[in-house]
Amino acid sequence: MENRNFDEWLSKFRSSISSYDYYIDFKKVVKNVEEIKVELNILNSLIGSKNVAEDFERIVTKYPETLACVPLLLAVRGNEIYAQDEEGAFLYNFKKMNYSVEQYKVFMHKTGLFDMISHHLVNNLVDYALGIETGLDSNGRKNRGGHQMEGLVEQYIVAAGYMKDKDYFKEMYLKDIERRWDIDLSALSNQGKAAKRFDFVIKTDNVIYGIETNFYSVGGSKLNETARSYKMLSQEADTIEGFTFVWFTDGIGWKSARENLRETFEEMEMIYSIDDMENGIMEMIF
Repeated sequence: MENRNFDEWLSKFRSSISSYDYYIDFKKVVKNVEEIKVELNILNSLIGSKNVAEDFERIVTKYPETLACVPLLLAVRGNEIYAQDEEGAFLYNFKKMNYSVEQYKVFMHKTGLFDMISHHLVNNLVDYALGIETGLDSNGRKNRGGHQMEGLVEQYIVAAGYMKDKDYFKEMYLKDIERRWDIDLSALSNQGKAAKRFDFVIKTDNVIYGIETNFYSVGGSKLNETARSYKMLSQEADTIEGFTFVWFTDGIGWKSARENLRETFEEMEMIYSIDDMENGIMEMIF
């Protein structure tokens, strides 16, 4: 792996590693809606109502649990919603009513939910909730993208013959590494002040490898900071006998931060891409 060419290495970075389940986690979407399906169907009786405020009062008085559906109808996670206007500021609780029914009717009116329901802009609140959940779940793609790179790296670790919780470990903190193998990693934690965690740790006969993984499909200022911090982490790791820092990264987002990555690449020996993994780097370095 000596005399690697940075530009050639970077040219092989991928635009995406998205799998089929990256876009929407439909099992999670359906599960979330199923949990409030009964309450949503009770509220369905309000659709097209000529006296929606009165009907709403009757429903929440008899079935107060139906209020728990309201935040989702506004694409809000959680049980509380803050709202204010010239009449005051309110923090509505939809798990346990903390205002009068009249005030909740004000909320429904001013947020537009009464209009949407009474004017038949939706035909079924269960179907509407499925659509909202699908939209909210799309916000989780960023986290799924990070987990996909972790999953990809783990596949290659396993293919190289390592066993989970025996030879390799996931999401391990410095203090846990120090405790398990009696090694001083204070140089990496600013003398114990930083709670650093590695995505993976591989233990061989002679070396402990701390591994970070990430994938960036788009650029941004964060990438420059990541390159600088991992360069520093590598330099600090070089001062510790029996410990090595390894970084697996990829994604065309790096092309907007290529100079910072180049600087790290030229200083850091253990920095690899998906192409490197495909060409057997795991067997070479561990």
